[in-house]
Amino acid sequence: MKKRNATRVLISGASIAGPVLAYWLTRHGFSVTVVERAPALRKTGGHAVDLFRPAMNISEKMGVLPRIEERATGTHRMTVHREGARRPVRADLSKIFSAASDRHAEVMRDDLSEIYHDATRDHVEYVFGDSIAALSPDGEVRFDNAPPRRFDLVVGADGLHSNVRGLTFGEESRFSTFIGAYLEVLTLPNTAGLDGELLMHVGVGRTAGMYGARHLGDARALFLFRSERELDHHRDVPRQKELLRGAFEGLHPDVDRWLAELDRTPAFYFDSITQLHMDTWSRGRVTLVGDAGYCPGPAVGGSTTLAIVGAYVLAGELARGDGDHEYAFPAYERAMADHVRASRAVALSAAKTLIPTSRLGVSGLVQGARLISALPTGPSRALLRLTTKSARLYNSMTVDDYPPPPTAPSARTVLAGAPDGDLRVE
Repeated sequence: MKKRNATRVLISGASIAGPVLAYWLTRHGFSVTVVERAPALRKTGGHAVDLFRPAMNISEKMGVLPRIEERATGTHRMTVHREGARRPVRADLSKIFSAASDRHAEVMRDDLSEIYHDATRDHVEYVFGDSIAALSPDGEVRFDNAPPRRFDLVVGADGLHSNVRGLTFGEESRFSTFIGAYLEVLTLPNTAGLDGELLMHVGVGRTAGMYGARHLGDARALFLFRSERELDHHRDVPRQKELLRGAFEGLHPDVDRWLAELDRTPAFYFDSITQLHMDTWSRGRVTLVGDAGYCPGPAVGGSTTLAIVGAYVLAGELARGDGDHEYAFPAYERAMADHVRASRAVALSAAKTLIPTSRLGVSGLVQGARLISALPTGPSRALLRLTTKSARLYNSMTVDDYPPPPTAPSARTVLAGAPDGDLRVE
């Protein structure tokens, strides 16, 4: 096996999985470079993501849990308007979250990315404003801007539309499965003064929500809607906005006001809710982590927790194998296989619940939230565990412990587009 301190790892993607993987690899003694296409950490609005017990435990080991808890959205109330109903239903979200998981935090995705980056920047070389252009079997990597470099291993942590996966495995369409729904997020003024509250409107085949966070000066609107077929919208923002307006026409005046911000919003995200199904996430010196390899479905499948767990396991198995990818990559895939399969099932179930397919489903979602929040904590937790697969999955997800050595390499941050070797020490 290779000596660990000679193993150079290139990670593509500086969002969530990339920095978490970088943290644990450096703790295990690897030399790590992270390349990110964006010119800096993304601060484009984003949306709230859930961290369940395994991700919270890993974050605690990283020493960043206090920052995560400080940046938690603080959303603890929910007001749900059922399409056609006169009176809304109010629910205690804090009780629902505590019933779903005994350790949980909701945090903005951009905040989480910043927290993990800050935990790694003193020990990891970050290259912003660049991307991988080509990969060779012998480890040579060509970039869009920087000179070619050689690495022992390359990891794609670059999301659902992974560049590394495309270069290594081919077209995304070979592995993606559309589950019949779309997700949209936009940033808008918090004119409703939402503080700790999620406001939702639910109809057959469509759900819209708006929330603020205690540290945000604005708010986010989240839209989910069903479609029996995939829609033609790729990289066509006007078309995406047209589809969104059409899907939510007439749901409620609140939703009409949110949609009125579409042409003024500073940040807008639109994509299909898609699962990835791959027989293997590894080929030669290359492997994938998080959404790049096994996205269960954005917004419905707990993909953030799964990505954090996957990054921790991959780093641990590489450490066990002393950098030998022929040992570590199969071990990583075996350790994650059951979690990935279960997450796919959870996503399908969650999508059906969050975007009801019938009026009965709409009533079930609304009344279920009210019942769980109205019951005492013990019975509500039992009811939620009986009725949702996600709570059972994330409460039972376990991973091995991979204790790292106490040493770590020194810090380096490379300037985007700088000549090879032109480094800035922070």
